[in-house]
Amino acid sequence: MQQSNKPLRNAVAFGLIESRFGPLIAWINDDGQLVRLSFHLEHDKDYAQQHGIERCDKRIAFVAEQIQQYQRGERRTFDLPIALNGTPFQMRVWQELCRIPIGETITYRTLAERIGNPKAVRAVGRANGTNPISLIVPCHRVIGSDGSLTGYEGGIAIKEKLLNFEKGAQ
Repeated sequence: MQQSNKPLRNAVAFGLIESRFGPLIAWINDDGQLVRLSFHLEHDKDYAQQHGIERCDKRIAFVAEQIQQYQRGERRTFDLPIALNGTPFQMRVWQELCRIPIGETITYRTLAERIGNPKAVRAVGRANGTNPISLIVPCHRVIGSDGSLTGYEGGIAIKEKLLNFEKGAQ
């Protein structure tokens, strides 16, 4: 999956969150909005070190709390302040991702149809792959047309764990 450092340009702090799916790294901006949530700890930690961004787990505690609630089955949706930064097309895709209910999956083709552009399956896949806020913007709920689990920024094993967890939480 492609990931851009673009959301990190606005980041002022990051923190680590332990989850049953694997460790996550969360980034926030000056306004306290989540700009990135990722399973790519080493890549993101390197970025932080290169750019002098400090780790401050306290500043991302509100993100950690909602993820903990989600893991305990107490939360089915997230209501975090987020700052998505993308093209108008990416924004439409990411907004539609947030409409996929927990425990459900759709195909890339269905996602393209839902945003009113049924021929844009590959473009939808690219937009899905550049989603900077994993888990919260649930790109893991999109699967191949044959039902296969396709790419995920955290890896297929984490995608499978997330989907199995969510099916059980219905």
